[in-house]
Amino acid sequence: MSLNEQGIGSLFQQQTQYARSTVGRRHLAAAPSSISPEIRPLPRPRMEKGPDLWNVLLNRRSIRDYGEPPLLLAELADLLFAIQGTTAKSSFPWYRTAPSAGALHPIDTYLVVNRIDELEAGIYLLRIEDFSLEMKKKGDFSWQIARAALDQNFARTAAVVFIWVAVIHRSRQKYRERAYRYIYLDCGHICQNLYLAATALGIGCCGVGAFFDDEVNELVGVDGQEETAIYLATVGKKYSPSMGREVV
Repeated sequence: MSLNEQGIGSLFQQQTQYARSTVGRRHLAAAPSSISPEIRPLPRPRMEKGPDLWNVLLNRRSIRDYGEPPLLLAELADLLFAIQGTTAKSSFPWYRTAPSAGALHPIDTYLVVNRIDELEAGIYLLRIEDFSLEMKKKGDFSWQIARAALDQNFARTAAVVFIWVAVIHRSRQKYRERAYRYIYLDCGHICQNLYLAATALGIGCCGVGAFFDDEVNELVGVDGQEETAIYLATVGKKYSPSMGREVV
């Protein structure tokens, strides 16, 4: 396919990927997994008064050191509502907590769940329409997501890893090649909401842009072309000596 046929946006997406052939070679170990249609409703987000926004902004940091305690399901629900919760419904669009170019919302949220109370380890997809989680794979994928994230071990020790996947056609059908710019902006809005919500809850968060694209795409089951991972974030309880953590 020529450059004119492919389009500069698609070429940009493909040629800015990391690959093990250019960064280094390691092999992923297989982890137990199975496809499951299980749907897990999420608790309603808690709306009680929290810290002042300005204090949250002052205290926002990238936290990579996580303790052993799991996140509560209610805490995960709060974070998910903060990034993509529906704030009002109408015929079009549904209003959400994060803005999106043209209200097209091209970003899907997948989770690699390592330690969440009341939630089995595995890979999940956030379902916006009914605020629930759909299990895609069962099993412990903590080592695989860490290796896919350029062997950054804090992706393994996090309680959960957020994986944001762009569904390209949602934006491209309106914005054509310009869609690729808007997709990355949309994802940035979402990740900042996660940072701020995690800070307000006293939870650690760290955005991750360095990962092996094909390995993350394969892990969540997308094709890497029309649906492709573009950003990750790790989340977990902040490490303190009193709570302990795993020995690496």
